[in-house]
Amino acid sequence: MNVKINRLTPQARIPTRSNGTDAGYDLYAAADGRIDGKRRDIVNTGICIAIPEGYYGRIAPRSGLAVKHGIDVLAGVVDSGYRGEVGVVLQNLSYMDFEYKEGDRIAQLIIEKCHGVTWEEVETEKDLVSSERGEGGFGSSGN
Repeated sequence: MNVKINRLTPQARIPTRSNGTDAGYDLYAAADGRIDGKRRDIVNTGICIAIPEGYYGRIAPRSGLAVKHGIDVLAGVVDSGYRGEVGVVLQNLSYMDFEYKEGDRIAQLIIEKCHGVTWEEVETEKDLVSSERGEGGFGSSGN
């Protein structure tokens, strides 16, 4: 699949994979910055992309940042029609400030198939197809 990409600045980095079998393409910070403890911020990547119709980009956390620094990703969807700069919403779950430098890997982008659906409204809950789980919600499937 070809995905068109535009670097907004010369130092912006095109997403890369460390291994050919990796699902995610690393996204890089376009500038130095800091996220104070227990705060969130948008980290710019310096790139614009054109994801093909029928797909979307899911921005996911990097496991190393999560384990070592308590950094998570929020609001991680890039729609196929979006043409602006890709920004990554990072949440610092730690009490310590998190500093990053231009070129640091901050998240990963996974391109996924997006299925269109036709919603078929039914009259009652009984009109839904039954399942083994039924109405069991949070914590209902085990310990």
